[in-house]
Amino acid sequence: AEKNLLLALDNGTQSAKALVFDLSGNLVAKEKVEFKPYFSDEPGWAEQEPDVFWESIGKACRALWEKHGVDRERVAGVAVTTQRGTVVNVNREGKPLRPSILWLDQRKTYDQPPLKEPLRTLFSVARVSDTIEYLRTEAESCWIAANQPEIWNATHKYLLLSGYLTFKLTGEFADSVGAQVGYVPFDYKNLKWYGGRDFRWGLLKQRPEMMPRLVEPAGRIGSVTKAASETTGIPENLPVIAAAADKACEVLGSGAFEIHTGCISYGTTATINVNTKKYITPFALMPAYPSGVPGQHNLEVQIFRGYWMVSWFKEQFGYEERVEAADRGVETETLFEKLVAGVPAGSMGLMLQPYWTPGIKHPGPEGKGAVIGFGDVHTRGHLYRSILEGLAYALREGRERIEKRTKKPINRLIVSGGGSQSKSAMQITADVFGLPAARPHLYETSGLGAAIDCAVGLGFYRDFPSAVAAMTRSGDVFQPIPENARLYDELYREAYYPLYERLRPIYKSIRRITGYPR
Repeated sequence: AEKNLLLALDNGTQSAKALVFDLSGNLVAKEKVEFKPYFSDEPGWAEQEPDVFWESIGKACRALWEKHGVDRERVAGVAVTTQRGTVVNVNREGKPLRPSILWLDQRKTYDQPPLKEPLRTLFSVARVSDTIEYLRTEAESCWIAANQPEIWNATHKYLLLSGYLTFKLTGEFADSVGAQVGYVPFDYKNLKWYGGRDFRWGLLKQRPEMMPRLVEPAGRIGSVTKAASETTGIPENLPVIAAAADKACEVLGSGAFEIHTGCISYGTTATINVNTKKYITPFALMPAYPSGVPGQHNLEVQIFRGYWMVSWFKEQFGYEERVEAADRGVETETLFEKLVAGVPAGSMGLMLQPYWTPGIKHPGPEGKGAVIGFGDVHTRGHLYRSILEGLAYALREGRERIEKRTKKPINRLIVSGGGSQSKSAMQITADVFGLPAARPHLYETSGLGAAIDCAVGLGFYRDFPSAVAAMTRSGDVFQPIPENARLYDELYREAYYPLYERLRPIYKSIRRITGYPR
């Protein structure tokens, strides 16, 4: 059989997917295995047994051959993309020593020993002491080293989830450069581990020998082992090609390859990204992340727990729709479309600022969400629409920050992630940005991005521009409605944009008085 199919393994927070693409970027077969996203032994913790990820991948792959009838002999190679920032400590045999700490985990490590001189003075003079403390407080490695020293001392390799799955597939402690997003001593500018004497090793507690070997996206990372073949049914010795983290693959799979194209993702974290050849940071001391293209970067602005707000709304206010959706066998969000349709643009003055999770820069550590302009005319329909509008405003602010940093206008939008399935969210995005908003030709953009890396790595295309041109295209395009765009522009500039700075002192007072968020 001709080897002309590509297998992408996409491991998210709630499911693992095995996806087969052809060389034109068409989805040939898909299997999704859902699992409970995490367990919490303490409030705010989010952990998962690493075997859950691997077993779900195995189950999804086996269904491709057994249920969907995919001819595995036609598969030319496999690539992995995963959620970002989820960590796995393993011993010499690659066996996990503790559950994975997920990117959603909220634990903090306070009261660590003060930094030694001259670093402390250096950071103080450079006015980055707060940022450095934030880094030490947030890093999973600092928490494990402080609270489970016996596990930390037994750790042979400290891997991101992508590195763990790569080990399970190939038997090698290796990972893609494109997957390095997290609290690890990775030099984002030069796309490699920092030198052994760099202060970040001590800061984050890792040692250079604990980290996996890095391979550029589209590079060959290894081959499928006999054991992995027995679990997954993927042919033994099949090439495993390095891809990138899910957001980087999403940018690539959306076809957002040029700096003028903004890739919006309405996922659990809502983001706007552009792919850049130059290293440009979105905020001082905040890195640009590795791209799915070797040597390139993604300039990204994130709204933490972005589309999470929609799930929250569904949970708190959507009982009626949840019941009806279960009866009719449709998604609850589909029924919310009716709610939005009955509410005019601007939600009759109800405005929402979606900063539910404190950040490091914007919002700062005192950040909170806000809903203002409430009146007796407002219903839950207005609240739902204001959530969609608030997310679009926050991402428009992200676009303006990116344009300021790159000095290049974003004149095209591609929208992916769960929210892209909502016509209302798509139309609101087009109207708030005043730009046409396109969906990619298929929903599985992360998997497609990994397949593009695979196709280039195996030599099916001579370079990324030709692979992107052959394997991605635009789906539905939503044009801005002129009167809505004018209304949103005025609301954004006069009400939304100044809101955070005006409320910031109040957020600080609330934090001081209540102690929340710490």
